[in-house]
Amino acid sequence: MTTKPYVDSQLAKYVKHRVLELKPKKSQLQIANDAGFPNPNMVTMIKNGSSKLAMDRVPSMARALECDPAYLLRLSLEQAIGDTAAQSVMEIFGTPVTSNELGWIKEIRDASDQSDPRLTRRSQAAIKAIFGK
Repeated sequence: MTTKPYVDSQLAKYVKHRVLELKPKKSQLQIANDAGFPNPNMVTMIKNGSSKLAMDRVPSMARALECDPAYLLRLSLEQAIGDTAAQSVMEIFGTPVTSNELGWIKEIRDASDQSDPRLTRRSQAAIKAIFGK
C-alpha cells in the first residue's frame, strides 16, 4: 500500500511548482496560513502526494498560491474523483475557464469580429505553433 496515493497527480505537481515559484516572496508556512490550514504541514502533504486538496479548500489555496481558482478546481476535481469522473462532471457542467483562458477567448472574439469562428485544422495548427508543438 502506497503512502503517497496522489504523488503523480497534476495537482501535486502544480502545488510543488507554485510553492517553488513563490519561495522568493512567501514561505510554505505562510502559504499554509494563507490557505487556512490548521496544520502547516498540509501543504507539504499535498505537494508530495500523501494527501489530496479538499474541494472546500480550493478558493483559499488558490489565493495562497496566487493562482487561478478555476484551474486549481479542475486539478482538484481530477484528484478527488479521478480523471474519467472529472471529465463527466465537466461534460455536464462545462470546463472551468481560467482568467488567462478568458483573455484568449476575448481576443479570438475581437479578432473574428464576434463571428464565432470554427476551429479548423489550420487555426489549430497556428495555436499549437504558438506553444511550440
